[in-house]
Amino acid sequence: MEQAASSLISIISFMKNYLVLPIVIASFLLSCCNTYRAKEHEFPKPVDTTTKPIQLQEKKVYRTEQGVHADNMFDGARLNGFIHVKQDLFQATISPENTPINKSPYYAFRLWATEPTQIKLELNYTEHSHRYPPKMSTDGINWEQFDSKFVKRTSDSINVIIAIDLTTDTIYIAGQEVQNSSHVKAWCKDKARHEDVYFSTIGHSKLGRKLWLLDMYSGDKQKKDIIIIMCRQHPPEVTGYLAMQAFIDEVISSSPLAEGFRDKYRILVFPLMNPDGVDLGHWRHNAGGIDPNRDWAYYHQPENRQIADFIVRTTKKNKSKVIFGLDFHSTYHDVYYTNNETPAHIQGFKEYWLSEVGRILGEESNEKPSNVGAPVSKGWIYRQFGALGITYEIGDSTPRDFIKEKGQVSAIEMMKLLVLRK
Repeated sequence: MEQAASSLISIISFMKNYLVLPIVIASFLLSCCNTYRAKEHEFPKPVDTTTKPIQLQEKKVYRTEQGVHADNMFDGARLNGFIHVKQDLFQATISPENTPINKSPYYAFRLWATEPTQIKLELNYTEHSHRYPPKMSTDGINWEQFDSKFVKRTSDSINVIIAIDLTTDTIYIAGQEVQNSSHVKAWCKDKARHEDVYFSTIGHSKLGRKLWLLDMYSGDKQKKDIIIIMCRQHPPEVTGYLAMQAFIDEVISSSPLAEGFRDKYRILVFPLMNPDGVDLGHWRHNAGGIDPNRDWAYYHQPENRQIADFIVRTTKKNKSKVIFGLDFHSTYHDVYYTNNETPAHIQGFKEYWLSEVGRILGEESNEKPSNVGAPVSKGWIYRQFGALGITYEIGDSTPRDFIKEKGQVSAIEMMKLLVLRK
C-alpha cells in the first residue's frame, strides 16, 4: 500500500512538472508579446470608440431628362443624390456616413452634359452647413477654386448654389482636391525611389485596404531616436496632407542638413491612416463609424491598434526612443495644438521651432496648448512615449503655395534644432 501511494505521488509530481513547464513558457511568450503592444491609457475625457454603423453611399450614375448627368464612380467621391429641380437648377445631395459628426460636409463628384449648357447647382447638405469652397478639375489632378462670384449662399445660409458651364467633357467638383489611396500610393512609391526611404505595408484597415509606412533613415537604424509623422486621420483634411508632402520632401532632400538628419534620426511616416474613410468619401470617420483621432486610448479600431502596436514594436526591437510626433490635419485656419506637458529631454524645442517658423514665414505662431484631455494622437504620443506631440493644422483655404513653403520651412527648422541636440 505504501509503495503504491509513493508511486502515485511520483506520477503526480512528474505530471505537475511536465505541465508547469509549458505554462511557464507560454506565460513568458505572452509577456514578451505584450511588451510589443501599445499600452491602454486612461484619458480625462474618454470617448466611446466602439464600432458604429455607417450608411454607405450608393455608387451610381445619375441621369436626368435634361441631359445633365453626375456620378460618384471613383474613390474619394461623395454624392448621395442628384436631381433636376426646375429650369436650369439642379441639386446634389450630400450626406455623412453617420451621425453625430463633425461639421465638415465633404463632397466630390463628376458632372457632364449631352450638349453645352449653363446650370446652377445647389449643394444640399442633410447635416450641418457649407464649409469647403468648391473646386473644379478636368482631370482629377489639377484643381482650381471657383471664383466667389459664381458661388452664392442660399437664403438660409446652409447650402450654396454654383453657376457652372458644362460641356460633353466630364469635370470634377469637390470640396478639396481629391487625394485618394491611389494618389497616396503613387506618391509613396515615388518617394521610395530615394535610397534612404523604405515603403512597406504594416497592416490593413477594417475593409482590407493597406496601411502604408514610409521608413526613412540612413545607415544603421538600431538605437536611432524616432520621429513619428501621421496624416489623413480625417478624410477631407487635404491641406494638412499637402503640408506633410512638402515637409517630407525637405527631410529626404540632398541638402547636407537633411543628410545629417537622416544619419542621426529615423522618421516613421504614416501618410494615410484612414484609407477606408478617404476612399469612401467620408466626412470624418473610418469604416467603423468612428473618428480615429479619438481612439488612442483602447484602440478599438483596427487602424489605430495596428499602427500603435507597430510603433511600439519598432522601438522595442531597435532599442529606440520616440522623441517627437507630428500629426498633420486641417481646420478653419492654421494652428498648432500642443500639450501643456513638455518632455524634459526635448525641453525648449517647441518654443524655438514654432517661433523660427513664424519669423521666417512672417506670421504669428498660432499655438493652442492644452492639458492632455481626449484620447487624440498628440496626447497618446506623450502618454505612450513621454514624447512631444503636436497636431499640425492647416487652414481649409490656406493658399497652396504657402502650404508648400510652410511645410518646407517647418522641416528645415526642425532638422536644424534636432541635429544640434545631443
